[in-house]
Amino acid sequence: MQVFKFGGASVKDADSVRNVAGILKNYKDQSLVIVISAMGKTTNALEEVVEAHMQQTGKAGELLEAIKERHLALMHDLFDPGDDVFSEVNDTFVEAEWVLDESPSDSYDYTYDQIVCVGELVSTRIVAAYLNKIGLPTHWLDARDVIITDNTFREGWVQWDKTKPNAVKIVQPLLEKGGYVLTQGFIGSTTENFTTTLGREGSDYSAAIFSFALDAESMSIWKDVPGVLNADPRLFEHTIKLDRLSYREAIEMTYYGAQVIHPKTIKPLQNKSIPLYVKSFLDPKAPGTEISSDTEDTYPPIIVVEKNQSLLHIVTTDYSFVAEQHLARLFTELASLRIFVNMMQNTAISFSICVPNVPDRLEAFKKVVADEFRVKQEDGLELITIRHFNDETVASLKKGKVVLFEERIRNTLQMVVRNVPVVERRTVELERAKG
Repeated sequence: MQVFKFGGASVKDADSVRNVAGILKNYKDQSLVIVISAMGKTTNALEEVVEAHMQQTGKAGELLEAIKERHLALMHDLFDPGDDVFSEVNDTFVEAEWVLDESPSDSYDYTYDQIVCVGELVSTRIVAAYLNKIGLPTHWLDARDVIITDNTFREGWVQWDKTKPNAVKIVQPLLEKGGYVLTQGFIGSTTENFTTTLGREGSDYSAAIFSFALDAESMSIWKDVPGVLNADPRLFEHTIKLDRLSYREAIEMTYYGAQVIHPKTIKPLQNKSIPLYVKSFLDPKAPGTEISSDTEDTYPPIIVVEKNQSLLHIVTTDYSFVAEQHLARLFTELASLRIFVNMMQNTAISFSICVPNVPDRLEAFKKVVADEFRVKQEDGLELITIRHFNDETVASLKKGKVVLFEERIRNTLQMVVRNVPVVERRTVELERAKG
C-alpha cells in the first residue's frame, strides 16, 4: 500500500484535476490512500472569511459565497448538471454558513478550524466524484474519523493511541474492497468531534500519519517542482535538484523553514523506515527526490529563506543579568502563545530572538511579560539559513543586506538580515570604504 499526497496547486482548476486523474490511472491496480489539499488558494480565501466573521465586518457571507461560486464553476467543467457531487459540495458549504450564523467564538483559533476545513472537504468531494466518474473506483473518507488530536486548535497534536487503531479499523477494510481511499489533508478532530487543523500546510503531515498508521510501503508528495531543490526557485535562478536526501537532512531543512515538506512529516516515516518520494505532477515519469535512511550526507549548499521575521530585543526592567530564571519565564510564555523561536542570542542584560511576525501573538507576549521585561520589536526582516555553507555562498547572500546577527553551528550558518534601500546601501558602502 502506498500513500500519495497532492497539494493545492495540483488541483487548482478542472484541467489540474484531470491531470491528477491521469497520474492515478497509472496506479489503478495498486492499493492507494490519496490525501488531497484545498484547491489553489482556497485556504487563503477562507482565512479572509474567518477574519471578516471575527471582526463582524458583514462581508463574511459574501466572501464565502465567492469561494463557493469558484468551486461550482470548476465542477460545471467536470460534471454533468444534476450530478450528486453538487449537493454534496453544497451541503459542505452549508456547514460553514451555520458557523457564520452564530456569534463569533471567543477563540479565534477554534473558529478558524471550523471554517477553514471546508477547503479540504470540498476539494476531496470533487476529486473523488471525478475519479469515480471516469472509472477509477474511489472511497471518500472523512479524515476527522481517523485522525484524533488534542484541543489545540490550529496546531492539533495527534493522539497516536487513538489515531492508529482508527486507521486500521476504518481504512483497511475500504482498501480490501478495492479501489482508492481518498481523504483530506490538514484536518483532524478532537474526541468531542470539534474539527482541528494540524498547522498551515499540514497535508504532508496528514499523509505521513496515514503512512505510519497503515505501514505504507512508501509515501509520495506530488508538487509543481521536479523534486527537492537546494533553494527556493522563486528566489534563486540557479537551483540544484537533490536526487537523494537522508531523513536527517530533510528534518534539518524543514526545521529551518524549507517549504517543500511540512516540518512534522519526516519523523513518522523515519520511525518505520518508510521512504518518501517528492515528485512532479507536471512530469510524473521523472524520478524526483528520494528521502530515506539509505543515503550519503554529502550535499551542495542548501539555502532556506524565511521572510516576514521579527527580532524581539528583550531587556530586564531593572537591567539585571538575564539569568536562568528569566529565560525559563520567557520560554514558558513563548510556548503558551505558540511563538516559534527560529534563532536566539543573549548578552549580559539582553536576550534577542528571531520569530515569525504573527502580530496578535507578539503583542500578547509583550503584554504578558511587561511586568519584568521591556521588549523592542524590529520587523521586516529575513532569516537566511545555509546548510553545508561555503564562503562564496555566504558572501553572495550578504550582498545588499545588513546582517543584524549571525551564528555558525557546525555545518549550518544562520543570519538575520534586513534589505538595504539603494540610498542607504551607498552610505553603507562608503562607510565600509572609510573603515
